[in-house]
Amino acid sequence: MNSLATQIDQLNHELFSQLPQEVFEVFGQSIKDIRTKNIEENSIQVGDLMPGFALPNALGKTILSEDILKNKKMVMAFYRGSWCPYCNLELKFLQDHLSEIRNKDAVLVAISPQRPDHSLSMIEKNNLEFEILTDKNNEYAKKLGIVFQLQNFVLPHYQNLGINLSDCNQNEENTLPVPAVFVVDKNNAITYKFLDVNYMNRVNVEELIQAL
Repeated sequence: MNSLATQIDQLNHELFSQLPQEVFEVFGQSIKDIRTKNIEENSIQVGDLMPGFALPNALGKTILSEDILKNKKMVMAFYRGSWCPYCNLELKFLQDHLSEIRNKDAVLVAISPQRPDHSLSMIEKNNLEFEILTDKNNEYAKKLGIVFQLQNFVLPHYQNLGINLSDCNQNEENTLPVPAVFVVDKNNAITYKFLDVNYMNRVNVEELIQAL
């Protein structure tokens, strides 16, 4: 078991002891329903060309994928938002291994639909040293086939937990990206993919680094 998985196990234990069982039953049903969409199979695959992007960072500067790929490989980590404790763990773990990623001649970027000011707060809180990009309305993630609609039966539980997606994402879509990590080479080809609709399962960072 990789150490990120160990941290996730600890997080699960903490959350299971704090939240009503009903919440986890509803979230489990949500994941089960999303699995029927076959997102893993229908989304962009290893060997495909990754579409380019022009996305704003936390300070509003537009970052172009073509500028990154002129000289480096790119690691793209899609996450749901700073409200998600699993996403925060993953991004912190990627930060801890950032030097290893850079030593493999790669640039790490993280992408979510949340507002840039939320991303800036997350960067400052977690001392992140890589670009956090905003994919408004999940338009870019939709091109990759990794977006899902959050079900109506789940929304009240999000709200009860203080998660306001309308505020975070500045829309009423209630769509989110499936947590996913891609490696893109200098020719725009995808050479590695991790995607799991169960948000509690995250990339094995050690395996990711070996794949660079």
